[in-house]
Amino acid sequence: MRLAPDSAFAVATVPLIFHRLRLAPGALSQPALGGRRVGVGDDSVAAPLLAPAGDVFDAWTSLAPMQDGRHGCIRYRTDGHWLHGVAEIDDRAVGVQNAAHRAYLDLFAVLGANTCSHLLRIWNYLDAITLGEGDDERYRQFCVGRARGMGDFDASRLPAASAVGRCDDRRVIQVYWLAARTLGTPVENPRQTSAYRYPRQYGKQAPSFARAMLPPRGSNMPLLLSGTASVVGHASQHEGELLAQLIPRDARDDGGLYLEVRAGTGGDEAAIFAGDLFRMYARF
Repeated sequence: MRLAPDSAFAVATVPLIFHRLRLAPGALSQPALGGRRVGVGDDSVAAPLLAPAGDVFDAWTSLAPMQDGRHGCIRYRTDGHWLHGVAEIDDRAVGVQNAAHRAYLDLFAVLGANTCSHLLRIWNYLDAITLGEGDDERYRQFCVGRARGMGDFDASRLPAASAVGRCDDRRVIQVYWLAARTLGTPVENPRQTSAYRYPRQYGKQAPSFARAMLPPRGSNMPLLLSGTASVVGHASQHEGELLAQLIPRDARDDGGLYLEVRAGTGGDEAAIFAGDLFRMYARF
């Protein structure tokens, strides 16, 4: 992967911790900055593939004092270092494009009024995501509305993001996001065309996201990924084969390999470990 140009680093001082719990949010030992329920119910994301073993609550927690806020279709919470928010808007009356426009317009209004204005990751959920033909597909319409709501946004600063189809017949767009007081670093994959440079065949408006985001320097957060590595160029590979999507084939897979295992410092124990490591590679 390569870092997007003009990236900037700053130090994040308050840790943000991710939990996946099979508990109600009120059962958390620490107050949640934000999160999502995956399961059944009006406040949940109905996407069984995200939680195949049953309902879960994905929570981001912080030890710093928090403040709640609302704006338009947005509910959010911030501790002054991190901001988590969610937009929910019914698209049956106005259409998915206008609903996405409204959600992102309100989202950026919240960012503009807060010190935590640097987007890191966005999670989009909409029902029947592939319904419709050509440019009338719901996801393509969503991309147009999203871009309108984001306005004149610098493509080199786009956050990591994903769009997942729900299966609950509720025409409600849900947009969850995480922002920080300090900049993250967008990351692109050299094997893949940047999503915001996709050709016209994918719709009137190319998707607006980076392939990944390095969190602010000094945070304990892992790399925030947008999706799998199954896209090569701008074409998806291995449709219907999840494992192949997660571990894409490399042109060098059938080639030879030279592996050198050396004992480091540590005397006999290091040599024994090096021997065990070699036998593990040789056997498996």
